[in-house]
Amino acid sequence: MEYRRLGASGLKVPALSFGAGTFGGSGPLFGAWGNSDAKEARRLVDICLEAGVNLFDTADVYSNGASEEVLGEAIKGRRDAVLISTKTSLPMGDGPADWGSSRARLIRSVDQALKRLGTDHIDLLQLHAFDASTPIEEVLSTLDDLVRSGKLRYVGVSNFSGWQVMKSLGLAEMHGYPRYVAHQVYYSLVGRDYEWELMPLGLDQGVGALVWSPLGWGRLTGKIRRGQPLPQKSRLHDTASFGPPVEDEHLFKVVDALEAVAAETGKTVPQVAINWLLQRPTVSSVIIGARNEEQLRQNLGAVGWALTPKQMKALDEASAVTAPYPYFPYRRQEGFARLNPPAV
Repeated sequence: MEYRRLGASGLKVPALSFGAGTFGGSGPLFGAWGNSDAKEARRLVDICLEAGVNLFDTADVYSNGASEEVLGEAIKGRRDAVLISTKTSLPMGDGPADWGSSRARLIRSVDQALKRLGTDHIDLLQLHAFDASTPIEEVLSTLDDLVRSGKLRYVGVSNFSGWQVMKSLGLAEMHGYPRYVAHQVYYSLVGRDYEWELMPLGLDQGVGALVWSPLGWGRLTGKIRRGQPLPQKSRLHDTASFGPPVEDEHLFKVVDALEAVAAETGKTVPQVAINWLLQRPTVSSVIIGARNEEQLRQNLGAVGWALTPKQMKALDEASAVTAPYPYFPYRRQEGFARLNPPAV
């Protein structure tokens, strides 16, 4: 397993990490992802550690805390061998104190997560969404206290816009608070919006990407093909409305290119899709999920080899879309491009 620095921090993370959203799954979204109990989760953790995958990502909102509880059971007795990443800020109830990143909410959420995980510290805490109702200084000062107390090692964010990340980094620099070293983002061959603003920001500011849903919300599993109906057992029947949308023709164009490269390499479509991500700038780790041992072992096959420049180009061209304003002039017009060469 290759290990990479998480942004500009000193933390080394594996190129592949494991997403524990399938642990203890319940409800229309997480129940469709998977529902591994502690015994099955422990076996999946065993396989990950054997392969060098030691970073496990979860969130308090995943099945209302059940994912953290099952992960805590699965790593019991080997805490020092793993890195735990979890997230908070999204609603955990209907009360006014059940959502957001206020000082009171963050302190309570971290304490509850520590209890569910059965540990005394979290290696990486990420804010799951930007809380516009709480001053950024309050958020950062609270995170600073939690880091100083030893409950947190590093901090990051997830699903923030560019200005939200940049303002937070500027205030952290001004006041000496911990800087965000990670941004957990949606990025895939059928969802490249991350590249317009957040990737250049990550390059400039030393914020590493932890990629969620690298297979385009389950669309790049190799089971969806042009001219064929959605497989009956696909979880997209139940979960498509929760995730990022993709136009059918664009999806099929990318799948066609993936299948061609898969045939050349002898790898599977998912392995090719993940390997492409691993060669992109700022990507520190790609989060893979699995409902069972077979899926996990297949996803682990995405490392240990590399696509050729020609294959990368073919996938780049098949997945390219027109950038939104104000980014498209910098990609299309010579004067803009000369002033600001693209990051990728």
